[in-house]
Amino acid sequence: MKNKEQNKINKGEIKIYKPKKGGIEFQVRFEKETVWADAHQIANIFGVNRPAVVKHINNIYKIGELDKKTTCSILEQVATDKKIRKMNLYNLDMIISVGYRVNSYRATEFRKWATTVLKKYLIDGYAINQKRLLETENNFNRLRETVLFLQKQAKKDLLKGQEIEI
Repeated sequence: MKNKEQNKINKGEIKIYKPKKGGIEFQVRFEKETVWADAHQIANIFGVNRPAVVKHINNIYKIGELDKKTTCSILEQVATDKKIRKMNLYNLDMIISVGYRVNSYRATEFRKWATTVLKKYLIDGYAINQKRLLETENNFNRLRETVLFLQKQAKKDLLKGQEIEI
């Protein structure tokens, strides 16, 4: 059984980051166990202009820090003029690499957030997504209430059936 959050993931949309002081929520495509964002989205996350992000991406590829084949995916979209445009999407490895190169308050905030999550994994072996945990708990409680309701209804029907047989 799929819930709304699972459907969002299947459609390629997931929210994973929102800066504390202003900025936009980081909405990205989730596919092949990673997230994907274009240079505009990465620029918005870090509060810089797109050319700065593209410059860092090109430098990352130039020095061989990351491999383009594994960190870049091309998405074809139909533009408003009905022409097909190709857009580069970059995975989480690239987003993090750019985040450690960009010099802005929001990039620093992102680095702190990413480092905190990484520390959780290293120390605890996992990191908890509080929002998903709460959603799962709510879904479990609704399911439990439904099961209890069905059990009560089954007992009522059983009693009615026994009364008829007697």
